[in-house]
Amino acid sequence: MTEPARILVISPNWIGDAVMAQPLLQLLRAAHPGAPIDVLAPPAVTPAWRQMTEVAEVLETPFRHGALQLKERWKYARLLRQRGYAAAYVLPNTLKYALIPWLAGIARRVGYKGESRYGLINVMHYDDVPPRPMVPFYAALAGAPRAPLRADVPRPRMAVTPQQAAAACAKTGLDAQRPLLVFAPGAEFGAAKRWPPEHFAALAQAILARDASAQVALLGSPKDRATCDAVLAAAGAAASIHNLAGQTSLAEAIALIGHAAAVVSNDSGLLHIASALNRPVVALYGPTDPDHAPPFSDLAAALSLRLECSPCRQRECPLGHQDCMRKLAPQQVWQTLEPMLAAAR
Repeated sequence: MTEPARILVISPNWIGDAVMAQPLLQLLRAAHPGAPIDVLAPPAVTPAWRQMTEVAEVLETPFRHGALQLKERWKYARLLRQRGYAAAYVLPNTLKYALIPWLAGIARRVGYKGESRYGLINVMHYDDVPPRPMVPFYAALAGAPRAPLRADVPRPRMAVTPQQAAAACAKTGLDAQRPLLVFAPGAEFGAAKRWPPEHFAALAQAILARDASAQVALLGSPKDRATCDAVLAAAGAAASIHNLAGQTSLAEAIALIGHAAAVVSNDSGLLHIASALNRPVVALYGPTDPDHAPPFSDLAAALSLRLECSPCRQRECPLGHQDCMRKLAPQQVWQTLEPMLAAAR
């Protein structure tokens, strides 16, 4: 009996988008139960894919961001050709990623039109309807082009083992036996998406006043360290608040989120990881649209003031006031979070 042909999924470059593409894998697994599904992803995104049970193997892209590197793509495509892929799903909309499965001789190459990719993509989907939420956008690639949007699209799903959570707590000095709240005060997209550090600090103080045994972990990349330092300073440098921005790998951050009693986050990759891990989530939206990329946890709230000027989708507030985030008061967030903590016990 011959082995079922493999399926290749080429990942988006952003962590949040990769997580929101996970339901596509669920649909591919249901349609092709025996076919191994491999994911080709940038190194920064691979830890997220490794926590998805549908993935057989994660391959790291060796390419520099933004560079065509045609010779390198041709060499890598030769390696992919040997793996015997029957189909490739190209999630980035760029020409350079569509080149890879074409050069690899993969017969079925599925993706959106993107950068005039005719021929490179031979099962062409079109996003010519009003912008869809990201999960249905990616999941639609499992069906026929221009098919009606499915009403039963699964939600993103990831998993963390108890061993991974315990190891991450031990490395970061967190007590695995005490309640853990995770804050994600950063946002790669730009400062406009960040809830003010003093607001995060006030929320942390409310949490610790309610439960002195709780601990708060501030997660993010090295770029978020200064923002998390500001949260810590505004909170009075409480011993139960830990600034771990830049101190964990993405895999460790995922493990801590999987262990958390709840997560409060700006619209960022860590928000979507928390949602896929089915943690109680309070998501904070200002310049972005909560309907475009909402959390999907059993206990989830997407908070947005929905001001007249939002969503502007700008990296910096074009009006200079950032009211969409600043006027979202800590007390409002606490009133949303507190019942979640009670329900999650």
